[in-house]
Amino acid sequence: MVGGGPAGLMAAEVASAAGLRVDLYDAMPSCGRKFLLAGKGGLNLTHAEPFDAFASRYGARRPQVEPWLRTFGADALRDWAHSLGTETFVGSSGRVFPSDMKAAPLMRAWLRRLRAQGVRFHMRHRCLGWSGEGSLRFATTAGERAVAADAVVLALGGGSWAKLGSDGAWVPWLAARGVAVAPLTPSNCGFDIGWSEHLRAHHAGAAVKSVRLRLQGDASGRIGEFVVTRHGVEGSAIYALSARLRDEIALSGVAILEVDLAPDKSLQRLIDEIDHPRGSRSMGSHLASRTGLKGVRAALLREVVPAQDYADPRRLAAAIKALPLRLIAPRPIDEAISSAGGVRFDGLDEALMIRDLPGVFCAGEMLDWEAPTGGYLLTACMASGRIAGDGAAKWISRRAAAVPAEQGIDA
Repeated sequence: MVGGGPAGLMAAEVASAAGLRVDLYDAMPSCGRKFLLAGKGGLNLTHAEPFDAFASRYGARRPQVEPWLRTFGADALRDWAHSLGTETFVGSSGRVFPSDMKAAPLMRAWLRRLRAQGVRFHMRHRCLGWSGEGSLRFATTAGERAVAADAVVLALGGGSWAKLGSDGAWVPWLAARGVAVAPLTPSNCGFDIGWSEHLRAHHAGAAVKSVRLRLQGDASGRIGEFVVTRHGVEGSAIYALSARLRDEIALSGVAILEVDLAPDKSLQRLIDEIDHPRGSRSMGSHLASRTGLKGVRAALLREVVPAQDYADPRRLAAAIKALPLRLIAPRPIDEAISSAGGVRFDGLDEALMIRDLPGVFCAGEMLDWEAPTGGYLLTACMASGRIAGDGAAKWISRRAAAVPAEQGIDA
């Protein structure tokens, strides 16, 4: 197993439980660094929504991911956590968390189980690909090391959070072996907007809550919140739309995100409130008292809407209901929560083995899929690890059965 994140650890658990000798290699000093970081604000394990809705979160990759989830879905993940002594609960949003909200106790219990099953851990081993003889090459603190294996599971992560080990460094050496890899791009990411210096100086870091967002042209949107940053926008509601926003920018050079700053008010009600006589009050005070728009919401309106539109209640109300934010680029991949792209599915079999590299399996975020936050990423990573680990175990079993008994096979 190469990679000590959730997918690699799950592959190691399944393979070792099948009786195989498992060695796990990772470039970092310890396992699960990204998993532990994700748990700092409360570890979101999975989501409790119905299966069909859950599977729909994987978009165009649902056909590939759904079989993993049928093997190891949200309920199975909760049962697995319980087997490690971690109780879970469903939050008001449907997200599932450990009862103590922490990632570290679960990780410690998991590693204890793996060691008890005989898994051997080799840290500070950075995989460099294969030698000419077919062995895996690792850069270690003691120099380069070659390792021969009967089967390999690669779970090397995507391209986000390089300092935690997911740096995409595997792409060139897999591509050199003829493996088709879709370019790694940011997912669950923020976006750049050309804010004025005034807005950056006064409102960077401000949260914009309970607004409706939609990609321009959509018939409906979603209620959520986001944060104004010095560069543009980020936050949960932005991440939920990030794949479509990113793809629209790639296609058109820009994506228009429409923000309904007053989703609880109809357009006509806003027109009437804006048109109400304001006397000697400033327009800012008038909007705050009649529509509730103040602070960062009012600043966003001022940022985007021409001054002359403030004199037209209908145009101003329309802008409040669909404020067009012009997104010009996703933030760099290393700032993203996750990444899209990776090893293409058409080069893999149903056990996630690379067709052109028999005995080599892939799992986790290094595959060409993506999902929003909310437990969907972690669930599918772990599920894919189980598929790959089981595939590796069965691969070795089939090979052992084909080898004369007196020869044996290293497992």
